[in-house]
Amino acid sequence: MPRFSKKLAGVAVAAALCLLGASASSSTPAAAASSLQWVALGDSYTAGAIPAAGDTFEHPRDGCQRTTESYPEITRRDLGSLVHLRNVSCGSATIANVDREEQTPTGYELHIPGVIDQHDPDYPFDPVPPQIAVLSPSTDLVTVGVGGNSLGFGEILGKCIELGPTGSVGSSPCKDHFEGSMPARLETVRREYDQMLTAIHAKAPFAKVITVGYPTVIPDAPANCVYGNPLQLSTIRHADLNWLRESALEPLNAVIQQVTAAHGDRYVDIYSSSKGHSVCAPGQEKWVEGILQHLVPTTWALVHPNARGQANAATQVEDAILGG
Repeated sequence: MPRFSKKLAGVAVAAALCLLGASASSSTPAAAASSLQWVALGDSYTAGAIPAAGDTFEHPRDGCQRTTESYPEITRRDLGSLVHLRNVSCGSATIANVDREEQTPTGYELHIPGVIDQHDPDYPFDPVPPQIAVLSPSTDLVTVGVGGNSLGFGEILGKCIELGPTGSVGSSPCKDHFEGSMPARLETVRREYDQMLTAIHAKAPFAKVITVGYPTVIPDAPANCVYGNPLQLSTIRHADLNWLRESALEPLNAVIQQVTAAHGDRYVDIYSSSKGHSVCAPGQEKWVEGILQHLVPTTWALVHPNARGQANAATQVEDAILGG
């Protein structure tokens, strides 16, 4: 039986003893001692980052914007003594920030010329080390959700919003601008993701490694998105939304899945289970917020999962952890 499976079985036995009424003095230490040592790595889709994904909870803050309703924190609460979580995910992290480069977090400091000037009272923040610095041979479980910032997805979205008004119905100015660079961007993600997983296994040689993909952000039918609506995808043209889905988001997930399989690790598909819950879904069916979460007061979300989207991710991740 692999080390992880033995550890998981031991944790399950300890939890069962608690449920069967063993005394706190005997069962609690056993459960704590056998908890899976879990490290969560990743970017803002892992950290939570936005108010719609809960409150930041670390004091003093480090600027990474980990929130109470992010999937690592939901999973930690759901699994209880089965796991002991070290969550070092960080908003805006790239693959390089996970495996080899320190990162200077920005908190909710946000400056977009002519659009928003938002100040974080705790800014600037000290640099944080590469996330894998916390891994060791005693780590039992690693989850990692990263890649979008290395692709430049935020940069691409911003440019698509900027270029949208220069086009017309049926046009795709963003595709025209980025299409030529997309293969190289995806190849960079593939190369860096491979290097990252190699580094994770070197630092935590006995750990089960679970990679987490990205959710459905853009619907299959972009006509459901209202052009110019900042609560959705603002001024991105419908043809560009199709292009972003088919040529950026879906290939990004495919690259992550392929590299994960090559390393013999477990990939968690968030995309399929979030179909129908994109930025442009109505009401409570929306699992990803748009550029804004609210108009009044102006609340920025910058296309990130809300608590419902994070809860769906937690369900998939929990299945992967308990699946052995």
